[in-house]
Amino acid sequence: MRRTAIALVTGAVAALLAACAGPAADPSSEASSSSAEPPAAVPAVPGIEAEIVRLRTDEAIGGQVQVRLTDTGDTPFTVTAVALRSPGFALEPPKTVTAEYAPGRVIDLPVPFGDPVCDTAPVPAVAELTVVRPDGSVEQLHVPAAADVLELIHAEECDVQAVAAVVDVAVTDLRDDGDALTGSLTLTRRKGTEPVSARRLSRSVLIDATAELPLELDGDEHSASATVSFTPATCDPHVLSETKKPYVFPLSVAVGKDDEVPVDLPLDQSARGLLAALVQRVCAPPS
Repeated sequence: MRRTAIALVTGAVAALLAACAGPAADPSSEASSSSAEPPAAVPAVPGIEAEIVRLRTDEAIGGQVQVRLTDTGDTPFTVTAVALRSPGFALEPPKTVTAEYAPGRVIDLPVPFGDPVCDTAPVPAVAELTVVRPDGSVEQLHVPAAADVLELIHAEECDVQAVAAVVDVAVTDLRDDGDALTGSLTLTRRKGTEPVSARRLSRSVLIDATAELPLELDGDEHSASATVSFTPATCDPHVLSETKKPYVFPLSVAVGKDDEVPVDLPLDQSARGLLAALVQRVCAPPS
């Protein structure tokens, strides 16, 4: 799948980032179509440095990153709200926090990112902060953030979005066969006539997943299905208690001649409940 990183950016985004040196940006504003000029650089804020990072817990939760802030000055401050501002992602409202910084202190603040804007590059990025100074004064700051990881996340999210525009992936009719759950893995065409192929299904930390693959959806077909089954892969107590991604199963999907894209199987709350009950039953100690 082609990586989406088009350098054209929207006039609205340019205005947003150019305004970051002054009043806080309006969280309700949205990116629109292209402009030939890149967004204006946001000036550094003395005493505060920002970097966007993604931790393993962020990958497990999905839809969030960390704003890693460092107090590089010689006075403390407190952050009471934080948001990520990137032209490549839809805006999310600021998140309320309470983080007290002292000189040299580094604290990661989790923030959500919105849906990808796939015709717009994700950098430059800005950490939007509400900061309380030691004298009680409150400032709205926009701190330029190192954000290499956003380019990777943006590419991943846009690849998944491109696949989802062509084909819907579903797991249905799950039934309990005693030591396994069995159901149907279905590809349903949304648009186009390119062939679609589901080629590999990976296990989660807890559970093996198998399917009759490759599952091929020809250009003139509306849907195609295969049997999928889930069986517990481990009953190790440490894994059972510590895993952050118990029911995430990447399915590699290719559209036409594009590269394969890992798409998480869409499992609703009912399916997750069945998987949890299966693990609990199989892994329960003998009475």
